[in-house]
Amino acid sequence: MQTKTATKNNHIFSTRKILERAGISKSIFIENQNILPEILCITSYPPRECGIATYSQDLIFALNNKFRKSFDIKICALENQNDNYIYNEKVDFVLETDNQNSYIELAENINENNNISMVLIQHEFGLFRSNESDFVAFLKSLQKPIIVAFHTVLPNPDNFLKENVQKINEIVESFIVMTKSSAKLLVNDYAIANEKISIIPHGTHLVEHTNKDVLKEKYNFTGRKIISTFGLLSSGKCIETSINALRTIVKQHPEVLFLVIGKTHPNVVKNDGEKYRENLEAKINALQLNQYVKFVNQYLPLDQLLEYLQLTDIYLFTSKDRNQAVSGTFSYAISCGCPIISTPIPHAVEVLQNGTGIIIDFENPKQLADQVNHLLDNEQLRREISSNGIHKLAPTAWENSAIAHALLFEEISDKKIELHYKIPAINLNHFKNLTTDFAMIQFSIINQPDINTGYTLDDNARALVAMCQHFEIEKDENDLVYITKYFNFIKYCLQPEGYFLNYVDENKKFTKQNSENLADSNGRAIWALGYLISISDILPNELEAKAKKTMQLALSNVHKIHSPRAMAFIIKGIYYSNTKNNSVENVIILKHLADRLVQMYRHETNDNWHWFESYLTYGNSILPEAMLCAYLATDNLVYKGIAKTSFDFLLSKIFSKNEINVISNKGWLHNNTDIQTEKIGGEQPIDVAYSIIALSKFYDAFQEDNYLEKIEIAFDWFLGKNHLQQIVYNPCTGGCYDGLEDTYINLNQGAESTVSYLMARLTIEKYFKDKSKIITKNYSNSKFLNQIATL
Repeated sequence: MQTKTATKNNHIFSTRKILERAGISKSIFIENQNILPEILCITSYPPRECGIATYSQDLIFALNNKFRKSFDIKICALENQNDNYIYNEKVDFVLETDNQNSYIELAENINENNNISMVLIQHEFGLFRSNESDFVAFLKSLQKPIIVAFHTVLPNPDNFLKENVQKINEIVESFIVMTKSSAKLLVNDYAIANEKISIIPHGTHLVEHTNKDVLKEKYNFTGRKIISTFGLLSSGKCIETSINALRTIVKQHPEVLFLVIGKTHPNVVKNDGEKYRENLEAKINALQLNQYVKFVNQYLPLDQLLEYLQLTDIYLFTSKDRNQAVSGTFSYAISCGCPIISTPIPHAVEVLQNGTGIIIDFENPKQLADQVNHLLDNEQLRREISSNGIHKLAPTAWENSAIAHALLFEEISDKKIELHYKIPAINLNHFKNLTTDFAMIQFSIINQPDINTGYTLDDNARALVAMCQHFEIEKDENDLVYITKYFNFIKYCLQPEGYFLNYVDENKKFTKQNSENLADSNGRAIWALGYLISISDILPNELEAKAKKTMQLALSNVHKIHSPRAMAFIIKGIYYSNTKNNSVENVIILKHLADRLVQMYRHETNDNWHWFESYLTYGNSILPEAMLCAYLATDNLVYKGIAKTSFDFLLSKIFSKNEINVISNKGWLHNNTDIQTEKIGGEQPIDVAYSIIALSKFYDAFQEDNYLEKIEIAFDWFLGKNHLQQIVYNPCTGGCYDGLEDTYINLNQGAESTVSYLMARLTIEKYFKDKSKIITKNYSNSKFLNQIATL
């Protein structure tokens, strides 16, 4: 077990306490000259059992999981002299908060370590009780930038408290608080400058929202309505309010079971033993409520805790602490979809607005009972509150909290920090969950497929391309089941006359929507068929033969198609097909369609506008990509020139400041407009994915590093590098959110967005796995390539 930190100039930068526990009496470590900027997080930390310890563990995990080769998180654990926690290898220092010498020693170690670029302190006044002067002196002695995260901000401070906070303010660079109300208190009651305060809400965990009935069966709660609360037990949680309310609740709903989840707080056990829990048990016995209450007297592992919350029908938060600034338990419950009833702590008042929950008075069992019964009687209301809560707290996902912290680190650190997003592993869970025995469902409600929305040719054509990409890379025979399924759906939509219908309902019937605007869908189907044929050397012979036959029938009517994007998809389909099934007749079709695009381009282009239409709309990247495919199929230099010029023109419109902003569906970008009002939001994952696919193709053809760099920038859009600084891809479900709007993310994870992300992710995987075999000095400076090559 390694519990030491790095050193410089033969100094040992770990406390004596850690070295003794590790069985090390003397050690010298050599500084790594290439070490990343270090961020020292001073906090309570597991195995210590407290809310801030859990918070910091989750935050640090999220930071390390979100970013790669950007910074190095070091941990200083807070404890008292009489504590004897055994930490894992992640803890580098210990600060004994009741030991003046420990503050002095830690400050010396921090100042002497040139690798430490800044210090982040998780602060709660109880952590430094009776040692405030030592803490302030410690801050004053540090020669590094400091961020203090206040977990508690008390209103109406007395002079001593106010002066203490103002002393901290004079020293540190920045404060983090978790609610707007806490920020307001710092400004109004403590005279802290507003620009010095960052609001980063308490993080929450992404969950897959497993079916409640399944989870209830797992935990033997079938047939029960579950009311729950969780957290380290203490009198401040006022569980007796819920028990008193339970007498009324069970008269109307005898199926109720109240779960009290969590161990007694260690400080309570130290001072009073289990007196509070025993008093609760005695009260339950006296009221004859034993069959309606169950104590889960454990500090549950995270995955189990999240399951308990997901099976909960109503969550109760009955704290009687009027000044409790924030609650992690409260946040976790909402993010798990629990309809919540809460006392009016500032955090609850701020969050539970506009149908996201219910507020009751402190210590009021009657109000609590009335509201619980009201919710139990109204399943639709519970669903609405659950959905509203999930949407309200979506920006607080730990992944987003990590991004917000990292951006602040980038600003505050005295060493340059370059943020590099870690590319998630490929996750097919939601992709497969969307797929029935028939085909891929069109939409989801959050991450639950909505069969009522039926199926589309568009989605299943893209799904076929994505699964072919995956099969090329992994050679997983199970992929063939999905490939065959999506191909069969494409055949199902092909009419005898040689054109496709797009919309199919849940009963496998074609809908009235198929009356118009089907050209693009026909083009996408031909693209998918061509891509399928392009991997024919690894397909069963029967499937290859069917794909070729289907494509030839589909090509019989393409001369009637004039939509530029439909023509582009058809060109791509023929190009891919011809890589394995060269057809002179098909190349003639390709040239005919490419020539039409050339005519369109020449008609619209001028000195300042190099495009095929008088405006940029959706799916723009496929047009220059199709021209490049036409060149690759024919060696026609006119196609090549138009492909390059139009693509570079497009890139100049959607890339800026190391970010991608694809054309918003709130307003197209028109030619001959002198002033463009910037459109915020309306960005679709499919446009980003098409851009990545095209960038890959253009990099292959032209070997320009600019294209490679833009692949990384574009893919980071999914991971949080966008105008909201929030994730668009959900690594928990494997789904992709449906859109990036002006102030929010559309959390539904439908087929178009999920498949689009997967195509982009697989483009990166396949493309760079191929290139990693021939890495030369020309690639050595690409951190993105190096990251992919080591996946």
